[in-house]
Amino acid sequence: MVEPVQEKDNLFYEFVRVIANILFRTLLPVRIHGGKEMNENVPPYVIIANHQHALDPVVMGLAVKKHQCVFLGKKELGKNKLARYLLAKLHCILVDRGHTDMEAMRACMKAVRLNKPLVIFPEGTRHHEGQMEYIENGTALIALRSKAPIIPMYFDRKMRFFRLTHLYIGDPIPTQDLLQEGINTETCEKMNERMRETFREMIQKYGHFDA
Repeated sequence: MVEPVQEKDNLFYEFVRVIANILFRTLLPVRIHGGKEMNENVPPYVIIANHQHALDPVVMGLAVKKHQCVFLGKKELGKNKLARYLLAKLHCILVDRGHTDMEAMRACMKAVRLNKPLVIFPEGTRHHEGQMEYIENGTALIALRSKAPIIPMYFDRKMRFFRLTHLYIGDPIPTQDLLQEGINTETCEKMNERMRETFREMIQKYGHFDA
């Protein structure tokens, strides 16, 4: 069962943000580049990123300074009641990867209607190759149905202790022409290719270091 999207911000999320701010300035240093326009504008917007470390979503939550994000994650993360409770407090929607999860889809659309930033990892799980070639079914559908700006974030390497990692925030991926064509299998595949091409360009521009 998908936990309902919380309309109000909560103190536990802010507590985690404070701890994370210390962690990513010291033990797991991360430098965030860009994002001024994103933080000046009012959500909703959809954020996509490559995924190399379990704490990537926490860093992305820090990059969005003025709002609490909603995160799309694999259902395996909620193995027990405590995990599900804490993930719900962090606004995490658990989804059945590889299947059309309509309940999770509705939760994502609700997050957008509530003007929440929605965070998605298109690959569905962690990959260390840097390139985003395989994209989970449903990512493009959510991106297009949201009708919100699609903002890419790129981690240049897997985070490790005392080694600086860079997170780059790119310009929104254009979608208006695809929306005019209608949301269907063809436009979803075009959207997938745009996401792949965006990350190819970010890798070329900012580089990639093996984990």
